[in-house]
Amino acid sequence: MERKRVSASNIRSVGFDSRSRVLEIEFSNGSIVQYSGVSDEVHRRFVNAPSPGSYYQDNIEENFTAKRLR
Repeated sequence: MERKRVSASNIRSVGFDSRSRVLEIEFSNGSIVQYSGVSDEVHRRFVNAPSPGSYYQDNIEENFTAKRLR
């Protein structure tokens, strides 16, 4: 999955596959986590948020099933 850089202190890049509804986040510490069941709307709001890190904590971290890749 191709990821794009985001401007956030704790998040390096974000990728999204709308067909499988999988959001992939690469964190600044090098870990990569995939979240399943994420809608196009949540992804759009996340990458366009003034603070992607805050949006992640408030709307993604505890609301979707996570799978740690690295």
